[in-house]
Amino acid sequence: MEVTTGGERGSGWAEIAYEAMASVYDDFTAHHDYELWLGSLLPKVERHTLPGRRLLDVACGTGKSFIPMLDRGWEVTACDISASMVEIARAKVGDAVKLSVADMRELPRFGEFDLVWCLDDAVNYLLGVEELERALTGMRRNLGPGGRLMFDVNTIDTYRTFFAEEVVVERDGNRMLWRGQASPDQEPGSISEARFEVEPMEPGGGLTIPAQMHRERHFPEAEVLAALEVAGLECLDVFGHADDAVPQQPLDELRHSKAVYIAGAAQP
Repeated sequence: MEVTTGGERGSGWAEIAYEAMASVYDDFTAHHDYELWLGSLLPKVERHTLPGRRLLDVACGTGKSFIPMLDRGWEVTACDISASMVEIARAKVGDAVKLSVADMRELPRFGEFDLVWCLDDAVNYLLGVEELERALTGMRRNLGPGGRLMFDVNTIDTYRTFFAEEVVVERDGNRMLWRGQASPDQEPGSISEARFEVEPMEPGGGLTIPAQMHRERHFPEAEVLAALEVAGLECLDVFGHADDAVPQQPLDELRHSKAVYIAGAAQP
């Protein structure tokens, strides 16, 4: 079976993977309950005092992460590396959100925001500490006075489970296949790979999307904290949560599926 990787592990592979996946992304992630997730996370960042309701959503995908914020009265600006994902988001919200195509490693300064976030393991698509530092620095430049940054990363448990398993989702005549290539004893700090493809459930119907490689790097807590410091940010809180989306402390890489970081601009 042919696997399209987008070349070497360089700058364009993540964009290629999500351009291919865009049309079925919402179907494959239909079980992701952003209302539940954000309902758990927002109180954690709000306790650090948000000065207003201006949000920058980095790696916004098809808009599933920011649409609940519109209902809460937030002014939203959003960007994603995939033009196709951005267009799907734009079709949902029209002119209600300022949407752009942007790579988080070269993040423009869109303005001053009270909350900048990067959710649903987008940070893990950065494949090295230097890329992480660049992305965090760009996010810091978009913080207004008193603004907060929130982002999540997958724990090592996720790479030893989801990235080591095969998941099949059947919906609207399409069979979506996620084939993890990682190991149940994947090493911390390593890069894990998975193939994603789509095939018709019945001959002559549905979509065919050739297998695309998804690569993610695990970032241990120590690396994230060090990168925050390099980017001029101060870590305010670290949480872990499992599939129930309930934030807990302390973070446990073997019990939680995600780590969530909250930060603010470091004081001179």
